[in-house]
Amino acid sequence: MAHHKSALKRIKQNEKKRLRNRHVRSTLRTFVKNVREAVAGNNLDAAREALAAAIPVIDKAASKGVIHTSNASRSVSRLTKLVNTLN
Repeated sequence: MAHHKSALKRIKQNEKKRLRNRHVRSTLRTFVKNVREAVAGNNLDAAREALAAAIPVIDKAASKGVIHTSNASRSVSRLTKLVNTLN
């Protein structure tokens, strides 16, 4: 266990960040799952709506540093390509 006041503070801050990041990542995965389920169900309208909802969530997670920016752009690209296969 930490002995210095600054180290104790750092532990508290890290825990808050960990919980916040976990929530953002979980939400992100849910939105991505919704897109994939809509595509699996061959529902073009639902897939487009789910993609439109997922893209801002992915971008926000990247801007907060929860995921890397390259990871975010790759995810958006792959999901868009997946939705376009329904056309």
